[in-house]
Amino acid sequence: MMRELHTRFGRDNLGYLWFIGEPVLFCAGVAIVWSAIRPAHEHGLPTTPIVITGYVPLTMWRHCIGRSVLAFGANGSLLFHRQVTPLDIILSRTILEVMGAIGAGLLVTFGAILVGRMDPPADFGLLYTGLLAQIAFCFATSLILAPLSERSEIVEKAIGLISYVSIPLSGAFTMVDWIPPHYRWILLASPSVESVEMIRGGQFGPLAHAHYDMTYTLCINFILILIGLSMTLRVRKYITIV
Repeated sequence: MMRELHTRFGRDNLGYLWFIGEPVLFCAGVAIVWSAIRPAHEHGLPTTPIVITGYVPLTMWRHCIGRSVLAFGANGSLLFHRQVTPLDIILSRTILEVMGAIGAGLLVTFGAILVGRMDPPADFGLLYTGLLAQIAFCFATSLILAPLSERSEIVEKAIGLISYVSIPLSGAFTMVDWIPPHYRWILLASPSVESVEMIRGGQFGPLAHAHYDMTYTLCINFILILIGLSMTLRVRKYITIV
């Protein structure tokens, strides 16, 4: 993890502060712009916390999968050490991106609370459960996409497109309750939507009318992690060191 921080940010100027500073700029910028151009309330809920509770999980996921692309090749020299495995590489990158996104989310949230644009969470337990579910989903998709990007150039080039196309299915800027009932199953099939619904349920309490199934979320993330672990532990023969 320290090696990853040093190679990405170095020690000059702000150095490691960009680890949180970069996500803060994204999250704060989007929250400010959306709060300025959108009504103060949508569907009875304040716009600023809707944006923050949606964009932070989205940023976490997009950064995790973005850093998973060709992660093994970029760190392939480390694999000459028997103690280092491909799983260590993905785990360290995921932890860093998760810590950066959560740190940025906390700073932006505190700022929004201080200026009166957001209230403290109504249910911390549900909010933390949603964050843990989103972390598990980020880890699972990183485990799957990292080995796929080593095996296929198409996957490598398509990651950026996938991250943009999937935004409507991320739950970042909408809630399941706002969708007509016969279309809700499409959003609820996404583990990310389930996580964001829990986070917003924790933030707003009963006002949010959040829709989620903890059993489904736990099962689908567990299955995805198992698939990702199987692929990651078999990826060595496809790694090209750069």
